[in-house]
Amino acid sequence: MNEGASGPGRESVWDYPRPPRVEPCPDHLRVEFNGETLADTVRAYRVLETSHPPTYYIPQVDVKMELLRPNAARSFCEYKGEACYWDLHDGARTSIAAAWSYPSPSQAYAVLRDHLAFYPQRVDGCFVAGERVQPQEGGFYGGWITSNLTGPFKGGLGSRGW
Repeated sequence: MNEGASGPGRESVWDYPRPPRVEPCPDHLRVEFNGETLADTVRAYRVLETSHPPTYYIPQVDVKMELLRPNAARSFCEYKGEACYWDLHDGARTSIAAAWSYPSPSQAYAVLRDHLAFYPQRVDGCFVAGERVQPQEGGFYGGWITSNLTGPFKGGLGSRGW
């Protein structure tokens, strides 16, 4: 866990807003699974929310959607709306609920329609500008932790009430 103050080239997740802000992300993002590139883009969005590492949303057109199947699970975000989940199947391996999306997001997050977010801990690797990310702790959140971030980050033991 990276802890400390923000500074030049550093971002503190405690400086992120609530409600969350969505912004374009021009960085090169890549997701790998079973030795293959599953997603590759420079057209993503990132969602920034107090105490959370960024969550990256990749356009479905930049994802090998033929490897994803809808999962019956749903969750609700008070800001973005109802999320649906996606299982990843490549013929050799399966990862249950490896990604999620908002098919009908609230108006403030409409740009996330037709985008997917991936759990780093449920694929083999997620990369931002070539850097392998660390997954956000806990099983529910899917933030991507990079070396330029400072925490502490929500998701670990004792952070439920943050």
